[in-house]
Amino acid sequence: MNRKHIISLCGELASGKGTVSRILKEKLGFGIYKNGDYFRELAKQKGMDVTSFNLYVIDHPEIDRQIEYSATEYAKTHDNFVIDARLGWYAVPESFKVYLKVDIEEAARRAFYDKERKSSENLSTLEEQKKDMQRRYQLENERYYSLYGVRKEDESNYDIVIDTTNMTAEQVTDIIIQEYQKWLEN
Repeated sequence: MNRKHIISLCGELASGKGTVSRILKEKLGFGIYKNGDYFRELAKQKGMDVTSFNLYVIDHPEIDRQIEYSATEYAKTHDNFVIDARLGWYAVPESFKVYLKVDIEEAARRAFYDKERKSSENLSTLEEQKKDMQRRYQLENERYYSLYGVRKEDESNYDIVIDTTNMTAEQVTDIIIQEYQKWLEN
């Protein structure tokens, strides 16, 4: 398999994918392809929050396939970019595959105080945020296994796994760049 200058940045909810993607873009001069933005936009068009849309997509697998297929197609004609997507590693197997994980308490805190999420995740308390994220995680896992036969949290799918719970986005980015350079050289 030919390696491309593509980094698939996957991971748990609020693990830092969006922030790290932006820093990678700045440091490497890469573009960003974000499946999550597409998913959130489709949810908004349907007048749903992201958890409700996750439930809706279970009965409409063509939407999920369309989203993953869009990343595969984009990678056929583009290089030098970061895929910020839960199944980016699956959609573009020739990419450098990174998985970011985070403790659920920290993830809920990050998500709850993230103003950008409020349009699609407007929860009243930190505990509600945590429960909603746990539900979404379960729904996604079930959906991805049903549709593709894969488990996104299976760490053997990735070239590197980083726990971001007690790290800054800059520290995470530096590790990714260092390991990506090694990967390119092998």
